[in-house]
Amino acid sequence: MNTSASKKLKIFNDPVYGFINVPDASIFDIIENPFFQRLRNIKQLGLTHLVYPGALHTRFHHAMGAMYLMGQAIDILRFKGHTITSDEAIAVTKTILLHDIGHGPFSHALENALVEDLSHENITELFMKRMSKQHDLEEAISIFKNSHPKKPLHQLVSGQLDMDRLDYLNRDSFFTGVSEGVVSWDRIIKMLNIAGDILVIDEKGIYSIEKFIIARRLMYWQVYLHKTVITAERMLISTLRRARELALAGEQLFATAPLKRFLYNRYNRSDFIKDDSLLEDFALLDDHDVFASIKSWANHKDRILNLLASGIVNRNLFRIEMQKGPFSEEYVQQVRKATSHFYQLRCEDEVDYFVIKGLTRNNAYDPGTGGILVMTREDELTDIAHASDQLNINVLSHPVEKHFLCYPKTIQPK
Repeated sequence: MNTSASKKLKIFNDPVYGFINVPDASIFDIIENPFFQRLRNIKQLGLTHLVYPGALHTRFHHAMGAMYLMGQAIDILRFKGHTITSDEAIAVTKTILLHDIGHGPFSHALENALVEDLSHENITELFMKRMSKQHDLEEAISIFKNSHPKKPLHQLVSGQLDMDRLDYLNRDSFFTGVSEGVVSWDRIIKMLNIAGDILVIDEKGIYSIEKFIIARRLMYWQVYLHKTVITAERMLISTLRRARELALAGEQLFATAPLKRFLYNRYNRSDFIKDDSLLEDFALLDDHDVFASIKSWANHKDRILNLLASGIVNRNLFRIEMQKGPFSEEYVQQVRKATSHFYQLRCEDEVDYFVIKGLTRNNAYDPGTGGILVMTREDELTDIAHASDQLNINVLSHPVEKHFLCYPKTIQPK
């Protein structure tokens, strides 16, 4: 290895795993790319820090952690006799490193809020194709799109037992302080195996997988779908929606240059494909653009934008009610009527900014989308839901739904 390449084999000190090494100079070049560096300014958990103050870690942290776990997984699969070439190892490492590069400001909270009909996976693919001109990502893209002949490589990136989930459960648990999310990532990785073209778990690892599934269920209710997080994110969406409505009507709003482009114009997937400059501007967007603008909007003359933005800045969040069944239409109308009267709103569309109903779903394990298969000592494959003898994983494989209704705390429905 030449001296220039060796200087790129850096070591990062990660609070979750300790020292993480960069396995190849080409990986370091990707890490240095501005598209990737932007992940330092996008929080992994959006507005969750309003509930758990320590949840300020970023998509950059997560990507680096997932890269480390991928290296561990490659080593153990090779140890068990499975062939993963050097080129394949580098390609799948690039894939996991870039798997979240398409996230916009505040991650999932604002997905489709700035660009219509364009998921973060779609934008990730666009970024990877753009970066491939400089970083040789053709094989990594095929792994990401699941068109690579070795299917377990894609399953390591996106599947029931991928390195993405293993890292975010441990990392989010670490930074929120919610200990229920801790999983035995090292034990799970050591139990990974391949049967045919399927990533499986050795029978000895079944108890670690049970804990993994339970941890996902608990983390969703305690962190990802925490009721205060839901209402904060819905307020954020309402704020951006109101700002865009005003912008499209010709109102002058403070916004950073890249955010202003997306506020004052409507774009969709086909626009991104036709116009390369859209991806360039999207790459300049991060949490700081949005929050700096929201701070300014908290003093805007438009009363609706003012109330929503100042509520986020000052953590004066909406009340949220959650229940198993739908809210009665009579009750929802009572809340809407009281809200309209209190804030002197002019039309039903304005009430929609303040009274928000929806449905949330917690599905810790979905065997219908590629379940976790356990390989017995006789090399037979059984779904974890049937193989488990300690806990009824079948119960956890059914989604739990909760309906929610958000509205200002000043409103007291009769």
